[in-house]
Amino acid sequence: MNILRRRFLHLGMAVAVFGVARTASALDYPTRPVRIIDGFGGGSTPDLVSRLIGQWLTDKLRQPFVVENRVGAGGNIAAEAVAKSAADGYTLLTCVTADAINATLYSKLDFDFIRDFTQVAGVIRLPMVILVNPSFPAKTLPEFIAYAKANPGKVNFASPGIGTPMHVAIELLKMQAGIDVVHVPYRGPAPAFTDLLAAQVQAFIITLSSAIGFIRAGKLRALAVTSATRAQVLPDLPTVSEVLPGFDATAWDGTSAPKGTPGAIVDMLSNNITVGLADPQMVAKIKDLGGETQPMDSAEFSKFVAAETEKWAKVVKFANMKAD
Repeated sequence: MNILRRRFLHLGMAVAVFGVARTASALDYPTRPVRIIDGFGGGSTPDLVSRLIGQWLTDKLRQPFVVENRVGAGGNIAAEAVAKSAADGYTLLTCVTADAINATLYSKLDFDFIRDFTQVAGVIRLPMVILVNPSFPAKTLPEFIAYAKANPGKVNFASPGIGTPMHVAIELLKMQAGIDVVHVPYRGPAPAFTDLLAAQVQAFIITLSSAIGFIRAGKLRALAVTSATRAQVLPDLPTVSEVLPGFDATAWDGTSAPKGTPGAIVDMLSNNITVGLADPQMVAKIKDLGGETQPMDSAEFSKFVAAETEKWAKVVKFANMKAD
């Protein structure tokens, strides 16, 4: 009995020492450079957000947070790389709206966006806007919906690509408004803007930051923003939800880590990012990107990401959207 007791005590001490060592290791974090993997190209909003957050964490935690772009498959290449990385806090993902959409849009992913990641913090939201050519007869969103219902299949609605946040926002609008419009995907926003300005397509959804110059110059008409609340940059522009209650389609960026990353490291990163998003200079830089800060701690952001993934799954299935 004494021998068994001694073995039990030794085992208990070993477990305690191991736990203390893991905690100490987490509190010493980081002791070497950290990679922030971004699935989109240099100069894109996710890339710029990654660099803003990376520089903030570099300054605060005294180790380089280096942005690494892994472009392809709508962000899936980057997400898979992080999902399969060591859960030690030294590889992070700049997660975006596309990650929540891709969870259903792609049927053969080698990772699960909910199961294989720990959400660290929310960072930024980017309101989107419904645009029409000034020659289009509708001057308000209710008029647009009425026109689309009276002319089913005759309104061409552009997006910068299949499966983008703008595309699923169009599908959500179709679903909630009960309208039949034709989705016209482009390879990026530039050609879509060109055709909208030439009235080759009648409507377009894009981030407000990309459209603000055209709106202010009177070259395009804004009908509504797609976010749940009005945009700070155009406070007089109504939201879609003022016409269709509950409508919310916003592009967003945040930070994720591989599942199993120590809680102390996740909390440290989350706290530092949240503090950064309250810094006036950071707020100004995010505003320059056309966004608004979206500070959420790990728990809040996890709930948000789960809700976004579930919401877009319904839209993807409703529209029978597929990417593979």
